[in-house]
Amino acid sequence: MVIVANKEAEPVMISFEKLGFLLSKKGKKWQYLRDCGISPGIVAKMKDGSGHTDTRTIQKVCEIMHCQPGQIMEYKPTNKEQ
Repeated sequence: MVIVANKEAEPVMISFEKLGFLLSKKGKKWQYLRDCGISPGIVAKMKDGSGHTDTRTIQKVCEIMHCQPGQIMEYKPTNKEQ
């Protein structure tokens, strides 16, 4: 089991670029997620990749967008891990 004491220092390797493309494809903007109840702070983190996102949020986004998690996010390892 790995315990992370400082979440801020842990790099974010999950990208939500796919979510941006899916929103665009459906004629929506990031504001749509806020309008559907996702907090502005969480939407900002997903949009700019600045923080970690809880699985409950991913589930809610999938419900809103009628999609699977793989359609909204992907793992992008750092150069060290490739």
